[in-house]
Amino acid sequence: IQTVWKAIEQNKPDAIISLGQAGGRSCISIERIAINIDDARIPDNKGNQPIDETIIENGPVAYWSTLPNKRIVHNMRKAGVPSAVSNTAGTFVCNHLFYGVMDYLAKNAPHIRGGFIHIPFLPEQTIHNTAPSLSLDLIVRGLEIAAITAANEKEDIVEIGGAIH
Repeated sequence: IQTVWKAIEQNKPDAIISLGQAGGRSCISIERIAINIDDARIPDNKGNQPIDETIIENGPVAYWSTLPNKRIVHNMRKAGVPSAVSNTAGTFVCNHLFYGVMDYLAKNAPHIRGGFIHIPFLPEQTIHNTAPSLSLDLIVRGLEIAAITAANEKEDIVEIGGAIH
């Protein structure tokens, strides 16, 4: 997380969109909430496997994304990119990063909007299983739309949406 905090300080962005891959999802998932818990079912790349550990001691239970999530999904779908608002970033590395970024922004740069997007597997990652996937072209197009929307739209829209993956 500290690497991202330093990058925020150096670059002073208007918005931050963190990314991760969530195998098993069939669309791009715009995450709504980050929770203050690590509960890993498998070890991460460094072999760490925190179970029921708080990410930021005495931090709030959760942070909401400050991106215009539903507007991002609306714009992606309008462009033919499968997407949805997700109500869980899980309790593994992606949620850890999402929570850490949002905690930093809340304390140090509340004017910067932030959020997290999960992308599905690429087709070539699913050759030996039946997991859903999305083409790289659609993923890139969706992320471009997310970045443009986050940069240009401060207000979200109200429409039906949201899923638990």
